[in-house]
Amino acid sequence: MPVYSLIAFVTIAPLVYLLIKNPGPILYIVPSPWRWLMVGGQLTAAIVAPRAMRDAPHRFKLRSQLAAPKTPDAGPLDIRGIYRWVRDPFLLTGLIIIWLTPFMTVNLLVIYILTTIYLFLGSLHWESRLASQFGDEYREYQKRVHRIIPHSGGY
Repeated sequence: MPVYSLIAFVTIAPLVYLLIKNPGPILYIVPSPWRWLMVGGQLTAAIVAPRAMRDAPHRFKLRSQLAAPKTPDAGPLDIRGIYRWVRDPFLLTGLIIIWLTPFMTVNLLVIYILTTIYLFLGSLHWESRLASQFGDEYREYQKRVHRIIPHSGGY
């Protein structure tokens, strides 16, 4: 994981630098009090994301990620916490954090669109791995819980 994080940082750092140096033309700036509602939404999402980590420790264990489907190392499908209401809270919180930015420039819009595509494709990949790992049990979970939009029905 540290190598992946290092590569991600080295790849993204130049984009952030270029965005700071040349943000591009401003598309909009949200006035107060709406700006503070948007920032509040971002802060709420930033608080929920670590909760998702706590609720799915298996997601971050390399051994269970590399395990063959339906082996003891794969472990059981353990749905708890926020995962009872939304299948991919990282996708949800990531999209909330970026799209509730109270100002928008052309370059920021391009980066946000690309980031949204990247996050969505990553979510599809992750779900295909989980379906392979947990089989019908995960497919049933997919039928009952939405990927991005939380709902009260839950699991």
